[in-house]
Amino acid sequence: MDFDYIIVGGGSAGCMLAARLSENPEIRVVLIEAGGTNHTFFTQIPFCTAFTLPYSLKNWSYKTVVQSGLNGRRGYQPRGKVLGGSSGINAMIYIRGQAQDYDDWAKVAGKDWSYSSVLPIFKSFENNQNLSNEYHGNNGVLNVEFLAQPNPASLAFNKAANEAGHPLNQDFNGQNQHGVGLYQVTQKRGQRHSAADAFIDPIRQRPNLTVMLKTRTLKLNLKGRRCVGITVRQGRKSFEIQAKKEVILAAGAFGSPQLLLLSGIGPAEELKRHGIKQVLDLPGVGQNLQDHPDYILSYASTNKKLIGFTPSGIWDMAKAYFEYRKSKQGMMSSNFAEAGGFIKSDESLTRPDLQLHFVPGIIDNHMRTIHFKRGISCHVCLLRPKSVGDVRLRSANPYDDPLINPNFLAESEDVALMLKAIKKTRAILEQQALAPFRDKELFVQSTDDEHLIDLMRQRTDTVYHPIGTCRMGSDDNAVVDSQLRVHGIENLLVADASVMPFLISGNTNAPAMMIGAQAARFIGT
Repeated sequence: MDFDYIIVGGGSAGCMLAARLSENPEIRVVLIEAGGTNHTFFTQIPFCTAFTLPYSLKNWSYKTVVQSGLNGRRGYQPRGKVLGGSSGINAMIYIRGQAQDYDDWAKVAGKDWSYSSVLPIFKSFENNQNLSNEYHGNNGVLNVEFLAQPNPASLAFNKAANEAGHPLNQDFNGQNQHGVGLYQVTQKRGQRHSAADAFIDPIRQRPNLTVMLKTRTLKLNLKGRRCVGITVRQGRKSFEIQAKKEVILAAGAFGSPQLLLLSGIGPAEELKRHGIKQVLDLPGVGQNLQDHPDYILSYASTNKKLIGFTPSGIWDMAKAYFEYRKSKQGMMSSNFAEAGGFIKSDESLTRPDLQLHFVPGIIDNHMRTIHFKRGISCHVCLLRPKSVGDVRLRSANPYDDPLINPNFLAESEDVALMLKAIKKTRAILEQQALAPFRDKELFVQSTDDEHLIDLMRQRTDTVYHPIGTCRMGSDDNAVVDSQLRVHGIENLLVADASVMPFLISGNTNAPAMMIGAQAARFIGT
């Protein structure tokens, strides 16, 4: 079995890349995805994030290694195991990041990654239903819109944040990211619009595109330092797929470095540790793992407009499901994190360094711990943390999960900033506008710094934005060059969030799509 291009990973970047490459009828493209179809109850209804996020349902459900900065806990890293990848289970928030993020990328990866260069790419695939200006596209295939019926508490949160001194912002992807407001989401008429829904479904019948689901990639096949294909397993059958031109890894910040390492490409000591024959000593593979550490403040409430697992709350969900079947509106169309924004820990800063996600319900332990009450929650994450981790192999067995170490709160600067972030967020939640939705704060026994820092270490974890483990650059620790080609290996690219040299200021789904589009442009078909 052979194709011109093999794409490993059907997530946000991989789906985009497959769609763009297969526009040329002269080439044959195969998209390999370990998960199943995106056409399921649990991936189409936005509210069902509540079931896919905490459990191994369309989800790899990774655990981290023990985190010394989190009081010895193991963190949780959900990633989408479905066509569409994490865009099939995420909160659907459409954020690009700040202009300076990309200009910082350009300093290490070249002018193609500057904000002025990537903005037209974002606009090319955006179909914004509400905003039309120089910062937005209205003719792309990815539907972007505001929620039709946000919860009243989400609107109250925006008012409360404004009362606390933060500006209102109706467009986080516009000229200025600073402020609070409602998030735009990747939905279409109340349904999730994942990368698979947007980029693959409309072109699935192209004769030159093959999509292989429930197909696990085991390793890259190399002849010397040239990649010629991959070995996969589908059901009980293992077989090789040959690439006439190139193999592109789009397996994400965990999957792409794992495949490189399993194939003998990576730090020599790591390969030796697992008895893997070294093809190329590439020290940066698996290094530079960055993620947004996140803390959640929650309040119980008796307000019946909030989401909650009370008897009446469960009845509300049942009624909302039948309403959704008729109108595709109501509670079931909620992405949970309906409102939020970008604020500064210090007003002297030139740009926001914190992000907020407000939820009209109680969120605890990635929704794995259920509180049988109604309430509100607000995530706060550090946009540019100092702590950096890595991804390594657990063993040479491709079926073993990788060892993931985000190294959260390892740096004292992150601890100090998170303390300020918690206080800033509480000041918003304590405003008068939220009084009807706020009773008792959960988890907190004291507001002194020592207690808050201990609580921070007990409750901080990811907000689901891992990046950087195959980063772009030209230095000795870079894995790919500015056009995403793996240093030292022919016919092999990486195109996903793992190539980001630095975190962007916000959710990473849309930037991963942009990276897929960039890869197609570099390949030049």
